[in-house]
Amino acid sequence: MKPVVHIMRIIKALVISTFLSAALFNATSAQEISEDHIAAAKSAINAIGSTRQFDNALPGMAANTKTTLIQNRPDLQEEITEIVDNAAIELAPRRGVLESEIARVYARIFTEDELNEIAEFYASDTGKKLIKETPILAREIQATAKVWGVGLGRDLNKAVGEKLNASGLQ
Repeated sequence: MKPVVHIMRIIKALVISTFLSAALFNATSAQEISEDHIAAAKSAINAIGSTRQFDNALPGMAANTKTTLIQNRPDLQEEITEIVDNAAIELAPRRGVLESEIARVYARIFTEDELNEIAEFYASDTGKKLIKETPILAREIQATAKVWGVGLGRDLNKAVGEKLNASGLQ
């Protein structure tokens, strides 16, 4: 058997088993939460953008897979690239599975009304600004906390030194 055919069969077997596992999991957990509740969760997730961080997961995995396989068999670079790219395209619908599972997480934690309120807020101008400015806020908060911590440590050391001197322990 050609190495390319063998690799392709392994990838197809992994894809099929993964889809079957996901389908079984979805079938058993689908009974717990109403569709309206899930729809509210998806709306909140879209407004927040909480799953955007996963947009490049599959392309990144495909690139890593190609690199690893090509390092082992550089003579099969074209074939490996085609096989991995096709496998990644076949797996692309799994992004929707992730979105649904994350929606279930939100739906377990928040009520449908809360999710609608979250979606409404983050769809507003203020909510959009909060999302946009969060990285800047995080950076500024870290810098502020660092300055505060340095000052606090300095003042603690000074106060302890003074108290130790006053009590004759230093």
